[in-house]
Amino acid sequence: MSSENPPHNRRFRDILLLVTTRKAEYSRKTAETEVQVQLDLGEAGPLAIDTGVPFFDHLLKAMAFHGRFALSLRARGDREADEHHLAEDTGLVIGEALYRLIGGGERVRRFGHAVVPMDESLCEVSLDVCGRPVLVFNGEFPQARIGSFEAVLVREFLSGLAGRARIALHASLRYGANSHHLAEALFKALGLALGQAYAPAEGPMSTKGTIG
Repeated sequence: MSSENPPHNRRFRDILLLVTTRKAEYSRKTAETEVQVQLDLGEAGPLAIDTGVPFFDHLLKAMAFHGRFALSLRARGDREADEHHLAEDTGLVIGEALYRLIGGGERVRRFGHAVVPMDESLCEVSLDVCGRPVLVFNGEFPQARIGSFEAVLVREFLSGLAGRARIALHASLRYGANSHHLAEALFKALGLALGQAYAPAEGPMSTKGTIG
């Protein structure tokens, strides 16, 4: 999981462009990647996602579609090395946008949970918008690559997302024989869980009176 403060040798700048109720727009540029995101949790669509990695785009579209929120995202990175930085930083930027929504005073239901099948595969996601970043990932992908996409980058994306959103995220590949099916089921479950957890709510989010 990436730390809140990137390594000293990594130049970066984070720019908060806009935060309004149910909407956030956030941009991050480093020496390795440049990612811009627009989120609207109050609207189901449209989706405009371009990371330069077709299967990653497919996963992010599935997440937003089943979460019933609008997502516009453009990401570019040092893919000549590999796609690790691109996947991780995309998670960081989406996570930061989600966190800024809460920081802006939005009260949400906090918890989300979904179990999603895709053919022979079954995946589960549970999350808590608690202000404490945790990722627990269980399971292995049977095939290391899904087209040109490395399956291990699913975990890197989730790590960045959980870290910057400050959520406890539990993701499980329960079973399956096809890495494509597993990854897609997982992102659909993630979208459903996010949609539940970030739905508007009244009153405090914790018996403590605050999260974190």
